[in-house]
Amino acid sequence: MTDRLKHAPKDHAPQPRAKLGVLIANLGTPDDTGYWSMRRYLSEFLSDKRVVDYPSWKWQPLLQLIILSKRPFSSGKAYDSIWNKEADESPLLTITKAQTAKLSALLVARYGEDVVVDFCMRYGNPSTESRIMALKAQGCERIIFFPLYPQYAAPTTATANDAAFRALMKMNWQPAIRTVPAYFEHPAYIEALAASVCEAYAGDISPQKLVVSYHGVPERYRDEGDPYYCQCLKTTRLLREALGWEEEALDTTFQSQFGPEKWVGPATVEHVAELAAQGVERIAVIAPAFAADCIETLEEINEEIGDAFKEAGGKEFSYIPCLNDRDDHMEALADIVANEAKGWV
Repeated sequence: MTDRLKHAPKDHAPQPRAKLGVLIANLGTPDDTGYWSMRRYLSEFLSDKRVVDYPSWKWQPLLQLIILSKRPFSSGKAYDSIWNKEADESPLLTITKAQTAKLSALLVARYGEDVVVDFCMRYGNPSTESRIMALKAQGCERIIFFPLYPQYAAPTTATANDAAFRALMKMNWQPAIRTVPAYFEHPAYIEALAASVCEAYAGDISPQKLVVSYHGVPERYRDEGDPYYCQCLKTTRLLREALGWEEEALDTTFQSQFGPEKWVGPATVEHVAELAAQGVERIAVIAPAFAADCIETLEEINEEIGDAFKEAGGKEFSYIPCLNDRDDHMEALADIVANEAKGWV
């Protein structure tokens, strides 16, 4: 970046050197596993109209008076089973910090010290607004906002972007901002996924089936034009092609369903039980929609879905971790940022 104060008068107010900011955004995390922390987090999450789009007059009394009187206890217990006790934080936060550090090192190596990399959470801390303000205070007049969701969905990518735009609305001097689009078919992302599968299969596991599980959405979202479902299917197809496998070697499923609506399927928890009932004894599950391991992977997949498979007669259940801060994953993210930074650095 150029020094915008090079020709400023001597009495000009001190200003930081102009920089490029890169802000990666993930879903979020409670501050701890206690009732009130969980309640605040769940209230913010489940009050988001992008996540639950029912009329407020109908949804908020149900949420605040019934759901949030009980859900924080069960969610807190689930988080406690995966909590990073040493750092006293969720695994998602631990991994996101590591991703930020590695991405920063890669981008500084490419562009120099005038690139600042930070992270935020859509729900919980650090908030999107606080980190955009912090980047601006460091001189970032241009910001690349990067929601870490390979497949676009309104309840994930769109709401992350919403939070960034709302932060800009409060600023008199707004930085220029670019949002990173979905990268569900980016070659480096697909290659990293395939490499993670190959490495897992080269170890002590020998699955008969790979279940590719994505977070679910109501069928209504797909029918109204949300591209998420189709992008998930394409990611699976590209992964299969990268692996050189036949179609029957992989199954695409969807997890985390709740509420009375019909969701896209098949449901992961039901599908793995059906596989076991059909005589499939060994499976592996991978979750390409998550850039970092979190409650939906470490607790829901590795514990709940794994238990469902074994209770139905399955013998060996293997969870293949998210790409997290793998070197090939971070190189892929750096390449995506580099493409979006064209003309800015």
